[in-house]
Amino acid sequence: MRFVFRYRAAFAVLVALPLTGCLFRSRKVEPPIATVQLETATQQELIDYINTQAAGIQSMQATVDIDTTVGGVKKGKVTDYQEIRGYVLARKPSMLRMIGLMPIVRNKAFDMVSDGREFKLWIPGKNRFVEGWNDVASPNPAQPLENLRPQHIYDALLLRRIDPENEIAVLENDTELVTDAKSHKISRADYVIDVVRKGDHGWALSRKIIFSRTDLLPHRQLLYDPQGNIATNALYGNYKDDSGMKFPWQIEIARPQEEYDITLNIVKLDLNQALADDKFTLEQPVGAEVVYLDKPAAQSVAGPQNDSGK
Repeated sequence: MRFVFRYRAAFAVLVALPLTGCLFRSRKVEPPIATVQLETATQQELIDYINTQAAGIQSMQATVDIDTTVGGVKKGKVTDYQEIRGYVLARKPSMLRMIGLMPIVRNKAFDMVSDGREFKLWIPGKNRFVEGWNDVASPNPAQPLENLRPQHIYDALLLRRIDPENEIAVLENDTELVTDAKSHKISRADYVIDVVRKGDHGWALSRKIIFSRTDLLPHRQLLYDPQGNIATNALYGNYKDDSGMKFPWQIEIARPQEEYDITLNIVKLDLNQALADDKFTLEQPVGAEVVYLDKPAAQSVAGPQNDSGK
């Protein structure tokens, strides 16, 4: 009987405590929301924007400042490299060349080219000439930048059209936390176009193009690998008009699996200028060490080689 009395007393106290306001206080927590006027668009209007951009930009030639960060949990540390000047050339359907210059002296730090299928990379400081396939992974955790492929840059730079034969696009309303000019975290309303692509093993999420509702421009693109992991996280900012097209002058390309991050700050940009085939040609220097990333290390060779020797 005494036990029952104590139980009832304890129950009465527990019920009464939230009502007293003396020992407990609750409050509603909401993330601050951006107060700017939100724009609206339909799913088809956003798809049309993507396809118009894809059709309207056939080539680009840019002078850029390149910031690079390497490392993370896998590597155990993060290294920021000194900003360097560089050049990026891209031509549809899949051609890309990227050149980086050494600080001050402006000698070549690297020269990388791709036709969308194969790539070549020349590193003068190491007298090393690398060849490989864009779709063959050869991860090297000790040297994350050796995992860099021109196709990663190309896919982030130029939006691909949505192919109605092999892709399905759906609209998603979302919000994400972003940092404002005063370094405050705010919640921003977004539209997301989810693109599902038909592949060899069925339908799979291919990419997400995220539009800010403050200006209805793509501010982020997520590209996925066949296993559904994020392969590339591209952020876009500082949009400017060029030849009637809006193009981001700041592009951050993060590769979370390889743990490297490249930011391109555009200094000069020319869109839809004629770029001849020789702009995307990179000859193997005589005497360079040649490394084939899609072959065993023992097949890497030193000395004069040519393409017929692959």
